[in-house]
Amino acid sequence: MSSRLSFALASVSGVLLALSFPKFGHPAVAWIALAPLLVALPAATLTRGFFLGLTTGVIFFTGTLYWITQVMVIYGDLAPWMGVGINALLILYQSAFPAIFALIVCRLAASYGRPALIASPLVWGATEIGRTYVMTGFPWVLLGYSQTIVLPIAQLASLFGVYGVSMLVASVSAGLALSWRPPASTQSRAPETERFRRWAPLAVALVLVVAVAVWGSHRAAVAEWTHTGTPIRVGIIQGNVAQDEKTQITRAAGIFQDYLRMTRQAIREGAEFVVWPESSTPFRFEDDPLGALQIRTIAQQARVSILFGSDQFVRGANGVPTTFYNSAFMVRPDGTTGGVYRKMHLVPFGEFVPLKKMLFAAPLVQAVSDFSAGDEATLLPVDGHLVSTAICYEVVYPDLVRRFVIGGSEMLTTITNDAWFGPTSAPYQHFEQASMRAIEEGRYLVRSANTGVSGIVDPYGRVLVRSGIFEPAVLVGEARFLSTSTFYARHGDILAFASVLVSAVLLVMAAVRRVK
Repeated sequence: MSSRLSFALASVSGVLLALSFPKFGHPAVAWIALAPLLVALPAATLTRGFFLGLTTGVIFFTGTLYWITQVMVIYGDLAPWMGVGINALLILYQSAFPAIFALIVCRLAASYGRPALIASPLVWGATEIGRTYVMTGFPWVLLGYSQTIVLPIAQLASLFGVYGVSMLVASVSAGLALSWRPPASTQSRAPETERFRRWAPLAVALVLVVAVAVWGSHRAAVAEWTHTGTPIRVGIIQGNVAQDEKTQITRAAGIFQDYLRMTRQAIREGAEFVVWPESSTPFRFEDDPLGALQIRTIAQQARVSILFGSDQFVRGANGVPTTFYNSAFMVRPDGTTGGVYRKMHLVPFGEFVPLKKMLFAAPLVQAVSDFSAGDEATLLPVDGHLVSTAICYEVVYPDLVRRFVIGGSEMLTTITNDAWFGPTSAPYQHFEQASMRAIEEGRYLVRSANTGVSGIVDPYGRVLVRSGIFEPAVLVGEARFLSTSTFYARHGDILAFASVLVSAVLLVMAAVRRVK
């Protein structure tokens, strides 16, 4: 295969991957997205294979992470060229994983021929685990997230997490690539044998997809956990405060009064538990007694629990602040503070600066809040039950949310401020990734986002209530406290880590085979 054609195929895969995710894409595209790249890899050298994967990755992540430039320029006080440069570095970092995927597939194909493509779904799963953990990780737009709204398929996440869904989706592309006959292929085998070898992998993949869809449809239709547990009416407050308004002193009082007014509205509509977004108070809750009193008074008068985000200073013995946290506070129905969760997974260059001593002179550092990371998966009390909250993009880390459930969380909440993203794809991507956690853990998920998307998702991924973006909203709906658990909640990413092990074993075997 010519270099030009192979890079064209890799580019097509990049475009198809980008078109698998909101707000411009469709879930159906994901099933064929990797096929063009996989067609090009068996005939490629290792070096070309790496750059084919890199090409796919650059196009894929440019199409899905383009919004980061806007965040850096508008809210990071960076020159446009610098914002583009930082976004490009992140895209290259993310693209390294599809490049490694392609390199491994090429290496296996060099030893085993085109049938090595059968292993490509496992290799893809292994590289997605890498995207989750390497250098703090950034597991955004994992392939399985493309199927969040395809509920029969998404139910697989209750067994093997989003990585299992990714591997299932990738298996169809692998089958399609194997069914393609290279122009130079020989006819040494009997035609029947050749046809079987070409079409059997795709047939197996499709049978597996159908089996998952049938099982998933039944699971979602029965929806056992929507009839168990203890129900509670939840109110979600979406204040719709523009990011540049959040820091204006003249707007602080008005913003806070809007939240109080909307909270009263939610309570009138029957809310027993009210959730505000991340950093929703225009003051530090523990350092503003008057503002705190107003929240405590509403909770006490209405006998509701209120969860909200507020920054937190922890002071030393001399009263000087020593650490700064992005926190979530729970106020009980008696007006007292029920607990505080401190965000554990901070946003690099948004909430902390990696290698700060080396980068102290960079202009970006001056625009970054110097938060410290929390060190405990704290659960918060609501009406005799325990809930967890993930702040902002923490919710895209499957194992972090699983830690909450193992610790006893009976309901998932997530609070975020997506105003940074503007009307881009990011708020829609973020919401669907959060929704996958509900399926994985078998829990209701309540999401309050400053500018949207806010909503309630049931344990099967159904969105019960949902807001638009950049509009004030008060949503009230029913959620349930659940104590049952999914296979995934009990056992975690066993399939994903098995894919890493299998990929490593196959590489070793390929190296031994080459030596012999």
